[in-house]
Amino acid sequence: MRKMQSSVDTEKPISSGSKSGSNSADLLVGQRVHFAGDTRRIGTVKYVGGVEGYEGKWVGVDWDNGDGKHDGSHNGVRYFEAQGPKTASFVRHHNLSSGIPLLKALEIRYHGESTKEEEDEMYVLSATNKRVSIQLLGKDKIQNKLSRFEELTSASLAYFGVSSAGPQGHINTTIPRLKELDLTGNLLSDWREIAAICKELPALITLNLSYDIMSHNISGMPLLNHIKVLVLNHTGISWKQVEMLKDSLPLAEELHLMGNKLREIAPLSSDIVHGFDYLRLLNLENNFIVAWDEILKLSQLKRLEQLFLNNNCIGRIWYPDHNSSSETPNGHELLGESFRPFQNLRCLLVGGNKIEDLASIDSLNFFPNLLDIRLSENPIADPGKGGVPRFVLIARLAKVETLNGSQVSPRERKDSEIRYVRLVMSKSHDNAEEIKKLHPRFAELKSFHGIEDQKAASGATGPQKMASGLISITLKCVAASIGEKAPLTKKLPATTTVGKLKILCESFFKIKSIKPKLFLREEGSPFPTLLDDDMASLIDFGVGNESTILVDEDC
Repeated sequence: MRKMQSSVDTEKPISSGSKSGSNSADLLVGQRVHFAGDTRRIGTVKYVGGVEGYEGKWVGVDWDNGDGKHDGSHNGVRYFEAQGPKTASFVRHHNLSSGIPLLKALEIRYHGESTKEEEDEMYVLSATNKRVSIQLLGKDKIQNKLSRFEELTSASLAYFGVSSAGPQGHINTTIPRLKELDLTGNLLSDWREIAAICKELPALITLNLSYDIMSHNISGMPLLNHIKVLVLNHTGISWKQVEMLKDSLPLAEELHLMGNKLREIAPLSSDIVHGFDYLRLLNLENNFIVAWDEILKLSQLKRLEQLFLNNNCIGRIWYPDHNSSSETPNGHELLGESFRPFQNLRCLLVGGNKIEDLASIDSLNFFPNLLDIRLSENPIADPGKGGVPRFVLIARLAKVETLNGSQVSPRERKDSEIRYVRLVMSKSHDNAEEIKKLHPRFAELKSFHGIEDQKAASGATGPQKMASGLISITLKCVAASIGEKAPLTKKLPATTTVGKLKILCESFFKIKSIKPKLFLREEGSPFPTLLDDDMASLIDFGVGNESTILVDEDC
């Protein structure tokens, strides 16, 4: 018999002590495994048996990270279908591990000395699903005393090859106080094992199963009314499966579903998602949702406060039936009184989508309690791609208190609204109906700030008229080749063009050899806005009173 070349893993298992010592003699198709000694190289068994032309039994594995050698076929014979052209390989049984029970992983993790990598993985999840490093209470004391595990309230077992709950009753007697458990990147796939673990941890509140590719079969899940935070990022879960989990998690407050290739929200029994009566935070970031209609199916989650939709493919937003404040889209009434769509939503993150219309921005005003909004990395929020600057977004969003992660102070709001009104006025719209359609808040803001109508600057005469159009701006030179120069504050007509200001800067800073490049620095905006149109006026770019212009060199 020939030795198999090129399509099998022939390297020796990595030595890592007890982590890799697991019986894998009876592997089954569909079972999750990792390469012996490398708990981060995880895959799914797709075939067990002989390979034509080679002796013995082989295991065909499709690797999660795509680090394979073929697509499930060898020498023209198809053995299984892999996820990609080079994501699979044939491996001998002894080079694979089918995992270890949870308590065995716990003993390895906390009974032995921790590596630096493992120390880095000791964390809890914040309310926004961010990792916060911690030092577990009593860890040093319990490293050599397994009997002290009952003191443990939080445990991280990420990438430890956990595949089962182990013998019934052992978890409960060993770690009865555990509240937070991270099982990221393990071999768990059967929901019955998850249920067994949760049932033995009555104090468990937070469970992270990210990167555990879960089975589609969720039938028979018991009631897990103590779980409040469930993280299912990159697990391959569908919304249909989420609906099946719903009744088992009646008190869930946070549900994280990042990176699951979700395209639709598909309720089982109606057009709108019901249940999840205590859900406050839903994280759907990094999915493939395109249509806002899918998001509207979540509008009746009556306690939903935070909805994370960053990095999807959403192109437009609107508020359902915004002309009717007394009924929901389908006329339902909850809790004996009218319930408006997204009644309690306070935070909506839609950064990194494809929103490019101002109507979507204006529609956010109809959400009853929306205060925290992220719009960054959308065309509409990028002036370089035809979008509008931060001050326009603030002026159009009446209630926003936090925009793109930065707080909107009362002063920034006032300045933004005044600049916005003056910007609209500079465009000289004569049609009142057109102004109302294009700038819904213009009349309200103009009246609120007491801004008087101004005639075109070309007809102005006399010092009083000229002064009324002047704005005070600070010019700060940041060009490396010019050297340090003190900032200058100048009063200029708001109609000054960018090209004219560049010429003035050459005079102000006495620079002859370089071509200036101007940026508008705005409060709360992480990056300054390039003033890239020499024919546009300062007011066209939203430059207002007390604005700061950065003067750089055009390389």
